[in-house]
Parts: sequence; structure tokens; C-alpha cells
Amino acid sequence: MDGVTPAHLRCNYLVNPIGIDEAPQFSWVDESSARGARQSAYQIRVASSLEKLKSGQADLWDSGRVGSSESTQIPYRGQLANGMRGFWTVTVWDDGDTESTSKPASFEIGMLMNSTWQAKWMSLPDSYGTKATERPSPMFRYEFETKKGVEYARVHATAKGLYRLFIDGKPVGKDLLAPGWTDYNKRIQYQTNDVTALLAKPGKHAVGMVLGDGWYCGHVGWTPGNNYGSKPEALAQIDIHYKGNFVQSVASGPGWKATTGPILSDDLLMGETYDARKERSGWTMPAYNDSDWAAPELKPIGEAQLVGQYSPTVEQLAVLKTQSVTEPKPNTYVFDLGQNMVGWARIHVHGAAGSTVQVRYAEMLNPDGTIYTANLRGAKATDTYTCKGSGEETYEPTFTFHGFRYVELTGTQGKPGAGDVEGIVVGSANPQTLKFECSNPMLNKLQHNIVWGQRGNYVDIPTDCPQRDERLGWMGDAQIFSRTACYNCDVAAFLTKWTQDVVDAQSDAGGFSDVSPRVGDPADGAPAWGDAGVIVPWSVYLAYGDKDLLEARYPAMRKWLNYIDAPNSDHIWVKNSNNNFGDWLNVGDDTPREVLATAFFAHDADLMSKIAAVLGKDQDAANYASLFEAIKAAFNSHFVDADGKIKGDTQTDYVMALNFGLLPEEMRANAIKRLSDHIEIDRKDHLSTGFIGSGLLNPTLTDCGRTDLAYKLLETRSYPSWLYSIDQGATTIWERWDGWTKEKGFQDPGMNSFNHYSFGAVGQWMYSTIGGIGLDPEKPGFKHIVIHPRPGGDLKWAKTSYDSIRGLIETNWKLSGKQLEFDLTIPANTTATVYVPAKNEDSVNLDGEMASSVDGVRFTGMKDGAAVYEVVSGKYHFKSTVQ
Repeated sequence: MDGVTPAHLRCNYLVNPIGIDEAPQFSWVDESSARGARQSAYQIRVASSLEKLKSGQADLWDSGRVGSSESTQIPYRGQLANGMRGFWTVTVWDDGDTESTSKPASFEIGMLMNSTWQAKWMSLPDSYGTKATERPSPMFRYEFETKKGVEYARVHATAKGLYRLFIDGKPVGKDLLAPGWTDYNKRIQYQTNDVTALLAKPGKHAVGMVLGDGWYCGHVGWTPGNNYGSKPEALAQIDIHYKGNFVQSVASGPGWKATTGPILSDDLLMGETYDARKERSGWTMPAYNDSDWAAPELKPIGEAQLVGQYSPTVEQLAVLKTQSVTEPKPNTYVFDLGQNMVGWARIHVHGAAGSTVQVRYAEMLNPDGTIYTANLRGAKATDTYTCKGSGEETYEPTFTFHGFRYVELTGTQGKPGAGDVEGIVVGSANPQTLKFECSNPMLNKLQHNIVWGQRGNYVDIPTDCPQRDERLGWMGDAQIFSRTACYNCDVAAFLTKWTQDVVDAQSDAGGFSDVSPRVGDPADGAPAWGDAGVIVPWSVYLAYGDKDLLEARYPAMRKWLNYIDAPNSDHIWVKNSNNNFGDWLNVGDDTPREVLATAFFAHDADLMSKIAAVLGKDQDAANYASLFEAIKAAFNSHFVDADGKIKGDTQTDYVMALNFGLLPEEMRANAIKRLSDHIEIDRKDHLSTGFIGSGLLNPTLTDCGRTDLAYKLLETRSYPSWLYSIDQGATTIWERWDGWTKEKGFQDPGMNSFNHYSFGAVGQWMYSTIGGIGLDPEKPGFKHIVIHPRPGGDLKWAKTSYDSIRGLIETNWKLSGKQLEFDLTIPANTTATVYVPAKNEDSVNLDGEMASSVDGVRFTGMKDGAAVYEVVSGKYHFKSTVQ
């Protein structure tokens, strides 16, 4: 494949999205097998139909030929209208002016304004009960007819609560736990699904909706529920487009019927109670007798902004089989799925009508083999199923989720088998983008645990943990893990959505929150927690080059910096530090709160200076740079001795000061030595950092020339270390370094999650240092790639691939004695700085030739024990002799 071919077309980070309500942005990946292939120009054509597009009629927008190598976040400049469909292609030209046109892609605009909805909110009459303990799940239905000539049909639906939608007995879409979690008082997401195939046949049809409490009126964190309202409500509108531009709308409102059914209660934390005897067979089919159903209560749309689903929805991601079954007590059966996961159990049971099976969930087992539930605190995490007595019955809950590895069944008829329980893994459907493997099996397990921790805690928002009575969007966890998250999955849309939740949670005073959405913890943000409002958008910008996201979040960031700066005239962050959690869950090495707070105040100012510069706000950039220098001076004046010793003398002290650039150059060497001594001597080659310091620890050591020590920490298996929990059987990242030990058993159950991704932030270092795939902040979104593998520790080889927004980046190195083989793939339309570990330039060859003599490869010198080259895109096979 010579030249450049555009592929993997996306709009607003999604493939062929429908129901978006923001102006489209286009991205694609340039592919080529030729070394140095580069896009020199592009042209985007958008048409109102596929036929017009294929015939060359770009009646919605034609960008014309644009001389540019850019291939991401290209804004659409054409018209927008409700329900508008756009079909688009991109043509690109390479440096030789050879052109190539992509296959067509599409997008659809949703409901741009509340006033375009004909639907009304529906809820059960109060006579059905409003208290959570007596609130069965509402069911709504409506029958309608379609005529011949249906061209396409869409359904737009949402709920205050959770919903599932059915047409003619078939579920609509893959969405689970829709519409997701937002501040329902400010914005509510709706989902749009293509239902053409379900409604193409003329005649009678039926639509049904069932609702759950969800985040809207169920338990969230430690709250008793009803955070946004007292009962769930439904909203739906089906738009059926006929040939000839006629549109038939079927909207929730008058004529619909309501009742309750088999879901007697549901709650995200507590679980679901289901009585199969109360099932209403055929209720989503036409001609169903609903004469005993009631008319729903109706309300107008109201003021809450309805917004199209922006990020991937929560979906079923996998199904896990039971690995073993035990019976620790008579008639109590425990199923081990072999993996700590998030979702629920699908059970297959037999039972007499009215008999009840109870399903309980746990991450760990007690010494006697029973499930360990003390760490769930107030979350019951129990599903209850009452049989209808019809042979084998299959049940899985609809409106709850749990964090677990073990499933306990009681009340079964006879002894169940392994096939009677399956684990349904759910989470936001963020595409996986990274693969990492190396010669150390324990590090491969660590990567496995990092991925599963992210998968289980990225459920519409980035949560802290999925199992206990919390499951909140803790900001400190999210910011420290954000760089790792952007490697493992394509989370651009996911984090764009969540950073809007962060803005929605900002107080009038300017304080970001500890958790977003702001429920359970009403306080303004603590240091390193509230700062996520600045750090996470910056992480997204670095990974995806999304300048528009920075622009959109910039006003809120400015308010946050002023919120900190205004009351702290001495530039030491003490006032408005709120909960000030410090370096949470450190190992007896507590960093002084005011030191950590001031370090992050400085870090925010530094990032804001960079963000302002990116946005062309030069005066702001200068002002924030001056603020950074003032905070830096105050930090040194208040907390740093003449010999570079920092108040508190903790590992996190030095990690922050070095990573954030807070020390004068003449003090850095002493600080590096003190950090190294703290690890090697004071802690005998162990870390002592908590949530905040651990994510920064290894990157800082590498930046300071101590990659050897970073490897030592990574490969250590004794407590405290990343591998210790794996030796104790962990399949996800634990909240605590000592969540369970052979000597002491379980830690304090009040704070002991076994799926909590914060310490997994070391993944960023693994991918960029072992794998060697890094980015250039001056050319974000991997437009220019920094490839700098640093073999170390006991590793003999490592393979890493990252499907970046600009294409696949691959590294594969193998070390035999002093001889290194290094394979590398740089995607088309990008360039890279490549560090090849070597004792000198003469020891490096590329494809059998001296590397610097190959076209497209320019040697720039030796640095950090590597020969450094500037290269164009393509595949490379280096060989070298290392020191």
C-alpha cells in the first residue's frame, strides 16, 4: 500500500454516531506501508444522503482542498438541524500529490433543543408507592401503527433513573444502565437508537419501557436516596421517517399505560428483588390486554437540559464462566468466577413457584470459605429471585451492578453446577487501545489487574470502587490515573463527558468538588482532588490533541485557580483546602497537608500557563507563569531547608517537588539523593507513597536518572509493592497496599476495596518506560512520538502496542546479553524521536546498515545511554550493542 489511505473515520471520537447534539468534529487515521508517508492535504465532503455523496454532491458541506497534515478534530462548518443525517468521506493527498478517498462514514444530529421534544415525562401515580422500600419498577407501554414506505426510524429515550426500552418484544440497543449518571438538575443524557428494522413492516407495533431508581432516586454513596427526585420518570419519542419527507412521531404522553411488574425493588448498591410470578408476558407486544393498567402521571419537559449521549454507553463487555463451586455451609454454594469483575450474575435455577433464591456478591472469601462482605459496609449487594415454577428459569438483574469475584447462592433446589452461574461483565464500552507484555509474568499480571480495575470502575463515570456503599466519582483517583487510562482505552469521549460533570459540580465560589457528580460528599475539592478539573482535561489534550476541550473547560479552570489564590495571599494553600486528604493511604509516611496542597497549587498554575498558551491567551499564560514562580518561591521559603530537605521528609514530598519543578536547580541533586536514600535505606528498597505519590513515583525516578530504582520498586514482591497483592491472589488493583496479608488477614473493612485503580497509575510508566511509547507535549495527540524504551531490572524483552488517535504505534525489544534487537512501527503522517539503547552510534544498525545512513533517519547525538534519531513514519528493525 503506497501513498496514504484514510481509514478508521470517526465523528466526535465515535464511529457513525447517531443522536449527537454538538457540532461534529472529524478524525481519521492515515495508513501506509511506505516509509515517510505523509498527508499534505485533505478534503472533507458531507452530503445529506449516501446516494448524493457517491455522486459527488456534497450538499451539506465541502471543506475544499485544505493544505494540512492534520487528521484529528476537524470541525464541521456546514448547517445543522434536528435529526439531520450526514454522510461523509475524506480525500487525502500525500507529498507526491497522490490522492486517496476513504469509505463513507456517517453521523446524525439528535434533538438540539428541549422545545423539539413532543414527549412528556411519565411516572407511576403515587398510589403505587414512592418510598424506596415499597417502590416496584414502573412499566409503561403504548401501541401505534406504521404505514408503508418507512425510510428510517429513530427512538430517542431517557429517564430520571434508569430505563430499558423494547419494541415488539425486542430490546432496543445495547445500552445498560442508561441514561448514565449526570447531575439530573442540570443535564440529562438521552440515547438515540436505530429502530428501522423493527418498524419497517407496516401495521401495529408496541413500545414498552421499564424503569429503575438508579442514581436519580436510589442510594448513592452514603446518602439514603432521592438525591434528585422521589421516583423515576420516563421520556421517549420515536420518529418514523417515511419516503416523501413525512415524519410520524410517537411520544410518551397521553394514551400510554402504566403499571408495575416483577421487579419489586431495585437499587444500584442494594441489589434487585424480582418475582417471576408477576411477569406480564407479552406486555411489549401489540394486542396485549392492558385494560387494568393506569394512566401515568405526566409532566412537561421542564428546565433540565437534555443532551445527546456523547460517550460510549455502558454495555455487556464479556461473560465469565464459573471456575469452581464450593459448599462452605450446608445448602450455601459459592461460585468462583476467577476474576474480580463488575456487573452481575446470570443464574439458571429450578424451583417451585414461590420459592426464593438469594444471590450475594463478594470480592474475597473468609478463612472458612464463606463470602467476605464486611468491606461492603452499607451496600447489601444482594439480588433475590422468586421462581414461577416452570422448569429451568434464567434470571439476571436489570437495574443494579456489583463488584465481585464470588457469587453465593442459597435457596436452590438441589446442588447447582458450575454452569448455573455466569458473570456478566459490564462497563462503558471504551475501545481497548493498548497491549503490553514482557518477560516477567508478574508484570503481565499487574497489567491485567490495571486493565480490569479500569474496566470495572469506568461505568459511565470514573468511580473509586464498584462494590461498597460509595461508587462515587472521586476526583483524586481520576486525575492520578488519567494518563494510564488514556493509554489502555480510547477514553477521549468518556473523559470529555465526565469533565462536563466536573464543571456541573463546580460551586458558585469556584470550587471543584471531591466527587463528580457532587453527591455524598458536598464539600468543595481537596488538594489533588479538586485539581482534577485542570489535570484531566490536560491529560486528554496530551493524548488526543483536543484543543477544543481545553477551550470549553477553561472558564471553570480559571474560577478554580482564583478560588485557591484569592484567600491565600502568601501562596501557601491552607484556606479553601477543605477535606485535604493528603497522600491518602500512604505507608506510615504522611506528607504534611499544606506541603501537598501548595505543590498542587503550583502544579495547577504551571498547567494553566501551558493551557493558556495553547489557546493563544498570551497574557493569561504570562500571569499564570508568574503565579507559578510566586508559589514556587513560597514553597521553598516555607518548606525547604538550605540543603534541600523538605518539610515532612516523605517520599511524596520529593516526588512532587521534583516532578512539578518546584526546586531551584542547585537543590535538585540533594532532593534526588534524599528520595533515593528514603527508598533504599530508610525503607529498604520499598515505597511508602499513597494515592498521590505512587502515580508520580516511578516517572519522577526515571526523569531524575534513577530508572534502576524505579525497576527495583516495580519488581519488588514483598510488602508494600505493586506485586505483593498479586502474590495474595489479586486480579484487580487493591485500594490498600495491605488489603489482605497472611499475617494480619483483612485490613479495616471500613476502607478496604479490592478493586480500586489508583495504585494502577504506574501503568503510565510501564508503557512509556518499558514499552517506550511516549508523547511530545509540544505536538500532542502523538503527532510527534517519543520512543524511549529503557530496558532494566530482570526484563529480557517487552512488546507494547498502542492504537493512538493517529494510528498504531508498536515497540518490540529483546535483549540477549549486550545485544539488543528493537522493532518499531511509527504510523503514517507522524514523526518520532527514537532512543535506541546503545553504547555509541557506531554500534547501531538499521536493516543491516548503519542507522544514520538510512533515508528518513537522522542521528542527533547520544543521551541517557541511547543513540537518538529523528525518524519518519514506517517500520524499523534496529540492532545495537548496549552498555
